[in-house]
Amino acid sequence: MRYLPAIFAIAFSGMAFGQAGELWFNYGESLLSNADLGSNVAFGTGPVYKLDDGYRFSFRFGFNQGDHFGHEIQYAFNHTQLDVSGSKSAMHFHQGGYNFLYYLLSDKSKVRPFGTAGVMFDDFVPPGGAINYGSQNKFGANFGGGVKVHVKGMWALRFDVREYVSGKPDFGVFNNSGSLWQTEVSGGIGIGF
Repeated sequence: MRYLPAIFAIAFSGMAFGQAGELWFNYGESLLSNADLGSNVAFGTGPVYKLDDGYRFSFRFGFNQGDHFGHEIQYAFNHTQLDVSGSKSAMHFHQGGYNFLYYLLSDKSKVRPFGTAGVMFDDFVPPGGAINYGSQNKFGANFGGGVKVHVKGMWALRFDVREYVSGKPDFGVFNNSGSLWQTEVSGGIGIGF
C-alpha cells in the first residue's frame, strides 16, 4: 500500500510532462479606436456618441501544453467613458474569452516571448445600467503577443500587447457602423503551479 503513490506517479508522469497551470492578474491601458458609436438623429446632425480610452484589469488562467503551446481563459474589466458631444459619463464593459498561445522558447526558459490569438465577447454596460439590464453583448477576436518572465519560485511577471476587434454597442443610436478596435497594453504578476 505504501508503494501506491509511487506507482501512480510513474504511471501518470507522461500526462503531466510539459504541463503547468498559471494564474495572472494584469493591469493596464485600454486604447480605443474607431470608437464613434453614432448619433441620436437618423439624418442630419445631433449629439454624437463615442467611447474614450480608459484602464483595464484582467484575470487570466493559463494551461501550458508541451514545450511551446498553451491555452488561456480570461476575464477583463474595462473602464471607459461615454462621450455625448463633450458630456462624459463613466461606463464599463466586461470581456471574456479564450486564447491559444505559442511560445518561442521552451517551458524551461526563464524568459518566454509568446504570440497569441483567440475569440472573445464584450458585454457593454451603459451609464446607469447593469449586466442584466440594458447591456449589449458583442462577439469578436483578438491577437497579439507578450513575454512572461519567471522571477523566483512560483512567481512570475508578464507584459502583453493585444489588439481586440468586436462589434460596437448601439444603445439605440443611428449611423452605427464598423468595428470597435481596442489595444491592450498591460503588465501583470502571476503564480505557476
